[in-house]
Amino acid sequence: MTGIAEITGPADQAGTAEEAGTAREGAPGGKAGRLRSRMRRHRGRAALAAVVAVALGLVVWGQLAPKGDNVPLSVSNAGPGGARAVAQILGRHGVEVHDARTHGEAMDALTAGEAPTLLLYDRNGILDADRIKSLTAASTRTVVVSPRFDTLRALDSGVRQAGVVPDGSPALEPGCALPDAQAAGQVNGGSGFVYDGGTTCYRPPGSPAGLLSVSADGRLVVLGSTAVLDNGHLDSMGHAALALRLLGSSADLVWYLPSLGEVAVDGTPRTLGELTPDWARFVGPWLVIVALAAMAWRGRRQGPLVFEPLPVVVKAVETAEGRARLYHDARADEQARDNLRAGTLSRLAASLRLGPGATAEQVTAAAARSLGRPAAEVRELFGEHPRNEARLVAWARELQTLEKEVKSR
Repeated sequence: MTGIAEITGPADQAGTAEEAGTAREGAPGGKAGRLRSRMRRHRGRAALAAVVAVALGLVVWGQLAPKGDNVPLSVSNAGPGGARAVAQILGRHGVEVHDARTHGEAMDALTAGEAPTLLLYDRNGILDADRIKSLTAASTRTVVVSPRFDTLRALDSGVRQAGVVPDGSPALEPGCALPDAQAAGQVNGGSGFVYDGGTTCYRPPGSPAGLLSVSADGRLVVLGSTAVLDNGHLDSMGHAALALRLLGSSADLVWYLPSLGEVAVDGTPRTLGELTPDWARFVGPWLVIVALAAMAWRGRRQGPLVFEPLPVVVKAVETAEGRARLYHDARADEQARDNLRAGTLSRLAASLRLGPGATAEQVTAAAARSLGRPAAEVRELFGEHPRNEARLVAWARELQTLEKEVKSR
């Protein structure tokens, strides 16, 4: 029995150790239990980290994602300020819209087209007179949207700027015999410009200028509002009808929006003297002289305010006179009377050795005894309320006389 136990003992002990190890790993205090406990303890932080990572990913994706076209009245811009809707509608009606990004592309499209129509929206005034004239010469009809003064001058069609649409005129009637305006009906004139010359339509009340102006030969159309063409207002009033009739008269439409890359740059930059207007040559020196005179006038020394070195000692007489002037300017007779009465009583109390706690009745009684006068007379003097400034001055002198008599006893 002992030998068998000795032979089988180590194997049994090994099996027992393996079972104990397995039990320890599966026990709540084992590795798996500690891992589950750690996960339960940090699951809030893990969820927060996951949310932050997702938010950062969305921000990075939003910054790196390709941005759409946001140029106003661009045929590729699907936003409220773009003109993608009217371009697609024209395309469904057989009009081929050529999106020209440069002057060269616009000229090529106009030359290749058959009786093409040009839409020009130069909101920054980039094109010079030569390029504008070349565009209008190559097109059969030109529709200019909200042109600047320089653009109108280069067109040389007799159409002139005439201001803005008043705020009280949001809806404008055609008011003209132009078939396109008659068919469209009302349009929105808010934030629009009006022009004079040629045939004007959509005129505000009492104004000869209109939101739409057409030259005498019909080749130039000036439209003073982008709301007629943009996506955000195309479905309101008669905007869609007016846009389609103005731009859909031919099979080819060249849509040209000049960009800042087409700004003409000369070889030699202009100097400050060339950029300065002529009248500034005379006004500039005059302003310099006026500025120097103003500095000399306002910056001159007025002399020192106080001659004594600091700290400054102000005499009591000066303080009294200053306060008296303040009372006089403010017409504070009652306050001046109270201050004079209180000062006299305080000095009399010190002279009569009554102490700081003496009342006004005690001071007047002691002063009367010292002078040999009736107490009622002295009390009446201190209790008087002067009716005007003259009486106040006389009353102050009586108090001063009384104080001198008491001190001389």
